[in-house]
Amino acid sequence: MTQSPANVDGLVCALPDRSARDDVKQFQDPLVIRRILQSMRTVAIVGLSSNVLRPSNFVGYYLQRHGYRIVPVNPNEREALGEVAYPSLSDIPFPVDVVDVFRAPQFVPPIAEEAVQIGAKALWLQFGVISPEGARIAQQAGLDVVVDRCMKVEHARHMGRMHWLGFNTGVVIAQRQTP
Repeated sequence: MTQSPANVDGLVCALPDRSARDDVKQFQDPLVIRRILQSMRTVAIVGLSSNVLRPSNFVGYYLQRHGYRIVPVNPNEREALGEVAYPSLSDIPFPVDVVDVFRAPQFVPPIAEEAVQIGAKALWLQFGVISPEGARIAQQAGLDVVVDRCMKVEHARHMGRMHWLGFNTGVVIAQRQTP
């Protein structure tokens, strides 16, 4: 019996494990993630959409509900989540702690440069947004950097909010444990 492509070697619909890459793993330090979540309260979400079906909107909504000040950054929006949307990070007239990016990797380096210019303290690249160059720009400027992680999921994991998804387990890890 031949196995279908969806079930090869017992794996069903396996996604590539990007987290094993050294250039990504170095930017997934749980201590850095916790420090950002616990001490930084103003989050500029680059690519935040007013469309409630978009992941950026759900992440922003969740963070807003948990006490973070959300700043939409999207030149195509006037408002999102009840907040004024700014066309770029440079247009925000107040300090920003975290720049959370929902854009394709090729757009990250100029966003990282702008995050440095405005004095942000952290650059957070969402799931699938992997830009070694953008991470390097931010890291060399002294920003905390997180790559290929969702700020909402990490908040739920580290701050005990997994019950929104039907879990109430405290800290949960996403890495498979090896014997």
